Amino acid sequence: MPDSHLFEYAVLRVVPRVEREEFLNVGVILYCPKQKFLQTIFTLDEARLKALFPGIDLAEVREHLEAFRQIALGSPEGGPIGALDIASRFRWLTATRSTILQTSKVHPGFCSDPAGALQRLHDQLVVSSPK
Repeated sequence: MPDSHLFEYAVLRVVPRVEREEFLNVGVILYCPKQKFLQTIFTLDEARLKALFPGIDLAEVREHLEAFRQIALGSPEGGPIGALDIASRFRWLTATRSTILQTSKVHPGFCSDPAGALQRLHDQLVVSSPK
């Protein structure tokens, strides 16, 4: 049986009007220190966002999500935050903020395959629709 490693994850949420605290889950960020893994995955359901929040600027949301992805990957496009070590990038990405893109509280889990766990969480928390 493959080794299980501790990971932490948070749900990425679009919060168009911060004062109302209404949001739509759009992605997941997962950090597994032992595997040196930090990635995000997101699905932007533009029709659903427009139906719930008609005035939303979808280009701005896509821009913020892409910035999160670049920071998680540690790429030069992630700017100075993207140059930090992996743990610091995760903590920065999951810090409490009052912006259009926020994260849930951080939750722990165990996995042997961080990429698979990321996809599974995304499918459960973002893509699946309530029955």
